[in-house]
Amino acid sequence: MRRRVIIVVTAVHTPSAPFLEEAYTSLRAQELPDGWAWHWVIQEDGETDDVRPYVPDDARVTFRQGRPGGPGVARTMALAHADGAYVKVLDADDRLTPGVLARDLAVLEGDPGIGWVTSRVLDLMPDGSTVGFPGDPDDGPIERGVVTEYWERNGFRAPVHPATLCVRQDLLVALGGWMALPASEDTGLLLALNSVSRGWFSREVGLLYRKWEGQVTGQAPHLDPAERDARMAVVAARARALERFGWHAPVTG
Repeated sequence: MRRRVIIVVTAVHTPSAPFLEEAYTSLRAQELPDGWAWHWVIQEDGETDDVRPYVPDDARVTFRQGRPGGPGVARTMALAHADGAYVKVLDADDRLTPGVLARDLAVLEGDPGIGWVTSRVLDLMPDGSTVGFPGDPDDGPIERGVVTEYWERNGFRAPVHPATLCVRQDLLVALGGWMALPASEDTGLLLALNSVSRGWFSREVGLLYRKWEGQVTGQAPHLDPAERDARMAVVAARARALERFGWHAPVTG
């Protein structure tokens, strides 16, 4: 039988470690249905002495380290400890909103044809204010191929945020986890999921996405146009290849 556990996976490196306390507070505030629990797997992208002091002393928290390879590698390595039915992404510098785990769980448990769930996100600014985005999709199912088509038409911007992802563990493993890219590894996974499985979007805010000067997506290498074009080409090729092969995630229940 599947363990009634949501695995929360967090990749962390030294600059983002101080934010783990706020992420933990947002996780502890989650309320789950009777019989369900969460297990937080924190995987350091590296092997330093800088992160461990920020890891909560909680039996529900597992901390592991490994040689550096980027957030996608760290998250994929964390899957070695993903001993539950579902995997939820929580970046070290972000915060879950109240009730999001229960909402994700309700969708995935309620419809075996849905492979993954995303939700609305707000940017959390340095002054504590939040900023939303126009153009979120409707609340409800996302059909196969919709995310990739939107992403290609809109300058490689997905209609839903991969940092809010909650996904069936077996589907995530079957796709190999996160892509082996220096960045956009989460977008690559999102498009691959959408190529083989229906998803879901919740218009209730599920994540506060922190904006700060040390975040990886704000650094110069992430914005290099040559690398960005190469990343986008690989992400698109994978998604389209999965579509051509015609493999669909099986409906389980």
